[in-house]
Amino acid sequence: MKRLLLITGGARSGKSAYAERTALSLSPNPIYLATARIWDEEFRKRVERHRQARGPEWTNIEEEKELGRHCVEGRVVLVDCLTLWCTNFFFDLNADIDRAFQELRQEFDRLTAQEATFVFVTNEIGLGGTSENEMQRKFTDLQGWMNQYVAARADEVVLMVSGIPVRIKG
Repeated sequence: MKRLLLITGGARSGKSAYAERTALSLSPNPIYLATARIWDEEFRKRVERHRQARGPEWTNIEEEKELGRHCVEGRVVLVDCLTLWCTNFFFDLNADIDRAFQELRQEFDRLTAQEATFVFVTNEIGLGGTSENEMQRKFTDLQGWMNQYVAARADEVVLMVSGIPVRIKG
C-alpha cells in the first residue's frame, strides 16, 4: 500500500532523527535516498558523518535530482531532504523557479507513482522574515510551493518543534 509522510520544521528541529526512527519502525531495511550535493569541505564532512551514523540496515542511495529513476517498489523510502533537492534544481536552472518547480513536480510524481511508503524530510524556511536578497526570496518561494505540493499529497504531515513531533495532518 502506498503511503506518504512529510516531516517538516526548522533547522536542527529533529526532523531527520524522527524520520529515521519512523522509517526503521516501518521496515527493518529501509532505503535512505540522500539528495545532498557536496558544495564545500565542511559540507563533505557533514555528509560523511551522516553516512557513518547510518547502520547496515539501510540501503543507501545518493541521488541529487533523478529520484524517480530508482526502483523502490514495496520498500520504505526516506528522502532526506526536499530542501537540498530543490536547491539542486534551483541552481542548475539558474534560479528559474517556474521551470524548477515544474521539473521538481514531475520528478516527485515519477518517484511516488511507485507502490512504496515514502518519508520525506523538508525545511520550513519561510517562517522567518522576508529576505533582502532576491535569490533567497526566489528560493523561499520555490521551497514553499514544493512543500505545499508534497503536503497536499501526503497522508500525514508532522511539524517538528524543538525535537517534538506535532501532527498537523493525518
